[in-house]
Amino acid sequence: MTSNPLSLPTLTGEKVILRAWHRSDAAIVVDASQDPLIPQMTSVPTASDEAEALAFIERQHERLRDGAGYAFAIADHDDNAIGHIGLFLIPGGSGRASVGYWIASSRRRQGFAKDALTTLTSWAVTLEELDRVELYVEPWNEGSWRVAEQAGYEREGLLRNWKRVGGQPRDMYMYSQVTRSAT
Repeated sequence: MTSNPLSLPTLTGEKVILRAWHRSDAAIVVDASQDPLIPQMTSVPTASDEAEALAFIERQHERLRDGAGYAFAIADHDDNAIGHIGLFLIPGGSGRASVGYWIASSRRRQGFAKDALTTLTSWAVTLEELDRVELYVEPWNEGSWRVAEQAGYEREGLLRNWKRVGGQPRDMYMYSQVTRSAT
């Protein structure tokens, strides 16, 4: 967490707008809850209804208020929410943050994830408290790790049993982008 109050900007990429979640975005959360993987890897509820989707949206606003990080809806240029991306600060003054993202299955393979990650990272590197941005991807998730590589992230290695997914330990590739050089 940070001692400075966080403020959520609106960021514009070539294909996406990263903005605050709105109550009117609940339908995309309900849609994402039907995906076989998104609820396992994220805080999207399984079998979501509108009330649970609205609770998810409220949790994204709480991340900012609590100083835990920045949670953005990914919207297309018509302002329709199509996914989520977050920059989550690693506590303890580490100078690190992790990124997580998802795109609704109907909007994948159109370059939205790459543009969202590139846009978020371009902004994140300007934050004085960050020296490094990390993300973690399961080795089988080629689409996601290709997005990371296309957005300029470097694969640093394989972390064995790094995260529990669906109650099972899973290996993760670790990717990073360094925002400042070590002295």
